[in-house]
Amino acid sequence: MLQEKSQQSFDQISELRTWLQAGLIGSDTLIQRLLIGVLTGGHVLIEGAPGLAKTRAVKLLAQALHGTFARVQCTPDLLPADLTGTDVFNPETGRFAFAPGPVFHNLVLVDEINRAPPKVQSALLEAMAETQVTSGGKTHPLPTPFFVVATQNSIEHEGTFPLPEAQLDRFLLHVMLEQPDLATERRILDLVESESSGGSTRAPQLDPAAVQQARDDVARVHLSPALRDYIVRLVVATRTAPFDAEVEHAVSPRGSLALAASARARAYLAGRDHALPEDVDALAQDALAHRMALNWAASAKGRTVRAVITDIQTQTEAL
Repeated sequence: MLQEKSQQSFDQISELRTWLQAGLIGSDTLIQRLLIGVLTGGHVLIEGAPGLAKTRAVKLLAQALHGTFARVQCTPDLLPADLTGTDVFNPETGRFAFAPGPVFHNLVLVDEINRAPPKVQSALLEAMAETQVTSGGKTHPLPTPFFVVATQNSIEHEGTFPLPEAQLDRFLLHVMLEQPDLATERRILDLVESESSGGSTRAPQLDPAAVQQARDDVARVHLSPALRDYIVRLVVATRTAPFDAEVEHAVSPRGSLALAASARARAYLAGRDHALPEDVDALAQDALAHRMALNWAASAKGRTVRAVITDIQTQTEAL
């Protein structure tokens, strides 16, 4: 019976993935990362230029997931209470009652998160880290499951507030999007033209039981001792010679946990019951890059965090 339930949940996940690929041309990597977030319960940060379907991807995902969905458009004048909610006085009862904000939903899209001021980012940090909100001295639990997808534009810096390291570290993955090539862009144009003529298909429905079963199955994906050792060596390399000469803040143990969980989920999506070095290599950039920072000397030379991680991967033997 357990195997039958596992197969049914895997089939639902696969159907959802196929449907998302049909509605998001050339976004296979983004789709995979979003599904990894669903399967692990981790939050995802998407960064890219405007027009790369960041918001569209999350909205399509929300159509298929049972549960509630909320979108928060961040602006510099946004207040923490606009996100978390606040205590409101009820004249009929003569008492204050907590009015939940948009964060009290199963899937929350925080659009252009770097436009939110630091106080709002701090309020979101508690929600992401503890799945709870504290207001008026009382703690309110968030719904289960709780999943945050945040977006930010890489080309805009006016009126933005860069996310602090503590906030970035709460994201399981940081996905960087690139511009599509000519053939992909033509397919995107054809898709949008088709949808404007009423050619869109109905989203498959992923029920909560299937999500929970899939998460249980992901947790059982085998991660061999040798592969665990490879993950740890990648992370520790950010703290040791010769790479530590370029690193100001190295990756913490949370990076190892994130990379291991993501590798399990990627293996599950590939239909395997065991993770491989290719799962780790494919996710190392997105799982580790936002958890480390380079020193001024490396930055002055034009080095990037992802370039350093690429060098670490090149010089670290998998098994």
